[in-house]
Amino acid sequence: MTERELTGDRIEVESGFLKRADGRTQQAADDVLTGAGKRGMLLRLLPFFGPAFVASVAYVDPGNFATNISAGAKFGYLLLWVVVASNLMAMLVQTLSAKLGLATGRNLAETCRDEFPQGAVIAMWILAEVVAMATDLAEFLGAALGFLLLLHVPLIVGAIFTAIVTFAILTLERYGFRPLEVAIGFFVAIIAICYLLELAIGHPLWSQVGVHAVLPAFKGRESVLLAAGILGATVMPHVVYLHSGLTQNRIVTRDPGQLKRLFRFQTVDVVIAMTVAGLVNGAMLIMAAATFHAHGFANIGTIEQAHKTLAPLLGGASAMIFAIALLASGLSSSTVGTMSGQMIMQGFVRRRIPIWVRRAVTMAPAFAVIIAGLDPTRTLVLSQVVLSFGLPFAVIPLVIFTSRRRLMGALTNSRTTIVFAGVVSAMIVGLNVLLLALIFSGTS
Repeated sequence: MTERELTGDRIEVESGFLKRADGRTQQAADDVLTGAGKRGMLLRLLPFFGPAFVASVAYVDPGNFATNISAGAKFGYLLLWVVVASNLMAMLVQTLSAKLGLATGRNLAETCRDEFPQGAVIAMWILAEVVAMATDLAEFLGAALGFLLLLHVPLIVGAIFTAIVTFAILTLERYGFRPLEVAIGFFVAIIAICYLLELAIGHPLWSQVGVHAVLPAFKGRESVLLAAGILGATVMPHVVYLHSGLTQNRIVTRDPGQLKRLFRFQTVDVVIAMTVAGLVNGAMLIMAAATFHAHGFANIGTIEQAHKTLAPLLGGASAMIFAIALLASGLSSSTVGTMSGQMIMQGFVRRRIPIWVRRAVTMAPAFAVIIAGLDPTRTLVLSQVVLSFGLPFAVIPLVIFTSRRRLMGALTNSRTTIVFAGVVSAMIVGLNVLLLALIFSGTS
């Protein structure tokens, strides 16, 4: 009997934030996995789409707006290759996270609890909770800024609107995983469409885009720092935990051959979702290069400045599109951040609080920042420092666990995957350490 069979009953009781697939989706997935029924390729993929798109929201959150826009404004298209490289890293890490949930029936937090000593588990849980709250702080502020820029309301009013909308989105969870995935996918589509429109309005130099997407280059110390910022903040620890939970009991099969096919379909989900997220990030940088850098506005320091500068350069429509994209990013990523926090608590300490309580607690720091009159963009940047502390404690266990045959069975990492995952993990952790060193030394 496999590990998944032994733990199958516990899976249902313990993880329960997102329920198993409804009967129709499970049947459609079973038909594809067993070869029963004949469907076109798109229809074959549909039952498996969703988890990676939810996870991909973390890669187009308000923190990405600040980093990519700053890079494009200061150095034009020069650092576009960093976005491409970081996106490839994201694909690998999120694939491993999805694989862990599929193979073990447990999410990353649960696996840490079962595999590590209790003292280490408690410490990891506390750190993961702090990371989840820091993540939600940045994303909540981003959504509030979106309301401010779009509706011209005070920031505190934008925060209240954000609280109401994210509460409404989270209530979809009671109807199962599909409505929530569709809602998040809708927001991702809005962000992508907005940046397609921004590119159409901005008329970038596509020849330069092609060159710098594949040609590594720097221009002085500051460009290295910005590259470290983009790369070092690529993988958000909360979404590494979340993705394993989104796949752990969504579609269940105990047959090793079917499990491998299921993993291939989930890999397609990851590749498509992360490609969309990567294109959006690239579009952010390209837009900033084609507008701010091309017109001599290299020192765009805040999201509000970027929005204000777009109107005279490209017209009011461009500024409105930017605000809509920011709002969609903040609302969706804040929702996903709350989901992650719930899953982290359930996994590490077998406790669950009502989702509205978690939402209220995690949005309290954002309201405190707004009431205190602190700069939202600066707070966004500082929150990324907290994320950097938590990243090694998510990525390194993930690589270790997915390389253990006792846990993974048929989906154990190959030697090639272990090597690539080890290199990518070392790069991600190393760049975050570099970022922290630069920040605390006062050079950033």
